[in-house]
Amino acid sequence: MLELSPADYQAIWLSAKVAVVATVVALPFGFAAAYLLVFSRIRGKALLDGLVNLPLVLPPVVVGYLLLLLLGDGGWAGGLLKGLGIQILFTWKAAVIASAVVGFPLLVRSIRLGLEGIDVRLIHASRSLGAPWYDTLFSVILPLSYRALLAGVSLMFARSLGEFGATIIVAGNIPGVTRTIPLAIYDYSSTPGGERLALLLCLVS
Repeated sequence: MLELSPADYQAIWLSAKVAVVATVVALPFGFAAAYLLVFSRIRGKALLDGLVNLPLVLPPVVVGYLLLLLLGDGGWAGGLLKGLGIQILFTWKAAVIASAVVGFPLLVRSIRLGLEGIDVRLIHASRSLGAPWYDTLFSVILPLSYRALLAGVSLMFARSLGEFGATIIVAGNIPGVTRTIPLAIYDYSSTPGGERLALLLCLVS
């Protein structure tokens, strides 16, 4: 009978942690982006829409390479972080960033659909009665879009849990450090006799 090893349990725990943190980090940015795309009248909404959906049309490996350039020592973000003594690449934090970026379009799209279903007259009525924007947000917008929020969070979590291409570029495949379930499955599938263990991890995921 096949049993999971301690390294496999570690990969499962790391995958769950990365997916949860990536979802929590991306949620406020995703809601803000969806809100701007639906309700704002700012210029450049088409550009914002294109940037939001860019990770969806690019191969994950390309997204990972672009993140590598950004977070590397030669990138502006990497140079800034290096000056602060913060190491991101080839840590679980890099896996969080990769998962958040790749799953971001799915999160925004779900929230956007929910916001588009809200009757704008309800928002105008709330504001005309003197409610501040945050009161309108918590008493009108969020209650009417919570199902879309839950759907977006679920899609984001699932996408983060299965992220492979971008993660292996920026986080690597370090056992006990950055090896998530997809990376462990990749290792088992490329090892003679490891197909059953790979299938077992597939069932777990």
